[in-house]
Amino acid sequence: MVSLSPFQAAFLRAVALSPGPAAWGRRLHRLCCCGGQDPRRWVGSGPPPSREKPPGPETEKFQMVYRFDAIKAFGYLSRLKVAQTALTVAALPPGLYCYSQDLMPFSSLCLAGGVAGFALAMLCWMSHFFRRLVGILYVNEAGTVLRVAHLTFWGRRQDTYCPVADVIPMTESPDWPQELFVRIQQYSGKQTFYLTLRYGRVLDQERFTQVFGMLRTLK
Repeated sequence: MVSLSPFQAAFLRAVALSPGPAAWGRRLHRLCCCGGQDPRRWVGSGPPPSREKPPGPETEKFQMVYRFDAIKAFGYLSRLKVAQTALTVAALPPGLYCYSQDLMPFSSLCLAGGVAGFALAMLCWMSHFFRRLVGILYVNEAGTVLRVAHLTFWGRRQDTYCPVADVIPMTESPDWPQELFVRIQQYSGKQTFYLTLRYGRVLDQERFTQVFGMLRTLK
């Protein structure tokens, strides 16, 4: 029989009483997954529930009451005007360089500057009108909100929401329905839009009348 020293005997006794490699692996797994804390604290501790978006005009159902089919053509025209103005203004620096090198007379430089200035002025005027030209009108089911689809500066679609109670009826407007464009105004004076009854189509006469008044009683 091999005699063991007291130190060796104590070491073998500690190894025999230890839980073993499997238990070490389980402890290590709990340490990595739970950060050394009680795993029961992690039960049901997932991400907080997402809050529902509060109801607003974007979540309501709207009924189309008016449509101006040529709004797409005006959108293309607006983008074309922006591109044409950008090219015209971009031609000014080369013109200044050519004039500084005596490659262009002063009259030609003035002409290029005048064309660029006229293009900018026309772009501002057209953008001011196109951004207020109504393409489509919607009214929600409750008849309390008017959604106006119009153009942006870049010729894209944009929706603006207006309370029906803030819209001035056409019976109170100085504009004539027979005119090419009539204005959609608000009592608050926030924004004015342009509507054409001559070339646009009223798709829902009842809802349109609820917002703008009786067409047959217009001046």
